[in-house]
Amino acid sequence: MQSNYENLKVDDDASITRITLNRPDRRNALSLALMRELNDILQRIGSSGDVRAVILAASGTVFSSGHDLNELRGESIGHYRNLFDVCIELMMTIQRIPQPVIAEVQGMATAAGCQLVATCDLAIAADSARFATPGVRIGLFCSTPMVALTRAIGRKRALEMLLTGSPIDAATAVEWGLINRAVPAEALREESTRLALQIAEASPLTVGIGKQAFYTQIDLDQPKAYDYTREVMSLNAMADDAQEGIGAFLEKRTPCWTGK
Repeated sequence: MQSNYENLKVDDDASITRITLNRPDRRNALSLALMRELNDILQRIGSSGDVRAVILAASGTVFSSGHDLNELRGESIGHYRNLFDVCIELMMTIQRIPQPVIAEVQGMATAAGCQLVATCDLAIAADSARFATPGVRIGLFCSTPMVALTRAIGRKRALEMLLTGSPIDAATAVEWGLINRAVPAEALREESTRLALQIAEASPLTVGIGKQAFYTQIDLDQPKAYDYTREVMSLNAMADDAQEGIGAFLEKRTPCWTGK
């Protein structure tokens, strides 16, 4: 997945693509340019049959400080609407593409940076990482970040973060469900790569079906969720990869995925 982005580094390792936010001098703030680049590479990955999983990392000591505040000062309502539209489209793209996206959080993730972590399908963090939605302290409530945050950790915990702006540590983020687990900083890359490779062992068709189904059913009431997933699973069972996987299991052999 070759690229020439100003704000990102993109590296491919077999079936895994690693995207690194690369504005360490600006604490990896999510400028319009960075968000557009990130959305572009993710959409390209989404249409690629070669990539099985994505790791979203960051350079420097901060994962992301959120929106670039220089772009939030003295502008028109149209500018602000466009900026947040681009951010929302990025977050939706992360969950639309068939490949799981794993946040690899090495440092502080605040405001829209915390939203980015909450949006990713999975998240592994260094045990020294912290997370916050401190917009309330500068007069700009983290309204769009709270959409992802509330869905990840629930109402009371999200409101505590949103109303106080106080950071939580990695251990609390694990307990609250914002991240999957926290590991020593020196083991972070190895752990996120291990998880990505484990995902890459499965049929890419099946993973994509499952990811789409997860986000579709999560906000449905239970009867509708069962109606929807029954149909998804019935169609999934007809796929070549499903029949291959079932046969391989029964025959005690390694499956050979075709992505069909």
